[in-house]
Amino acid sequence: MNEELVFLLHRLIPALNEGLIMSVKLIVPSAVLGLFFGVVVGTCRAFGRGIIKPLANGYAALFRGTPLVIQLFILYFGLPGIGIYLEPYTAAVLGFTFCSAAYHSEYIRGGLLSIKQGQLLAAQALGFSTLKTLTTIIIPQAFRRALPGCGNEIVYLIKYSSLAYVITCFELTGKAKVVASESFRFSEVFLVVGLYYLVLVSVASWGLSRLENKLKIPGFGH
Repeated sequence: MNEELVFLLHRLIPALNEGLIMSVKLIVPSAVLGLFFGVVVGTCRAFGRGIIKPLANGYAALFRGTPLVIQLFILYFGLPGIGIYLEPYTAAVLGFTFCSAAYHSEYIRGGLLSIKQGQLLAAQALGFSTLKTLTTIIIPQAFRRALPGCGNEIVYLIKYSSLAYVITCFELTGKAKVVASESFRFSEVFLVVGLYYLVLVSVASWGLSRLENKLKIPGFGH
């Protein structure tokens, strides 16, 4: 059997499949939690009162304004300095969640502010509390408008999940780096890894497109 084929089937593909499983384990909870907290932070940034709004704005500015790799280093290498020790997987998920939530909050904030204030006033006139108005009327509409941007952030999350290996959480890119370092076949290894990420992004984009179509309301937004 050809040497390249043997390397591909018996060394590279099994290692990358193992890394793919870890990548999915990183991406799925980070995407779900990031979107959830992004909605919370975005709502606080748009309608928060008192100290809540500046705190939410500060959170978004901090995590959008600093490199993700620095955030990961602080979570994994910095926190032990104050007695907090995190496993590589936990630190990676937290880092991705915090960063993703900050970007989601910007899309959600924009979506919320695009909803006419008359709807909020009309709901209050009908006796709705502010919380009920937001959760049942404003946020569902805003989420539809913010979904393309939030979907874009999820696609970015898939790609920047490749940074997890810098804190020793060996996902797809980490496994590829190990194989490439051992075999010195960097071009072949990372070309295949690129195809893996292309498939992941394509599947996510297809799913998000289906979700957008499912949530679409004829005439909404025009």
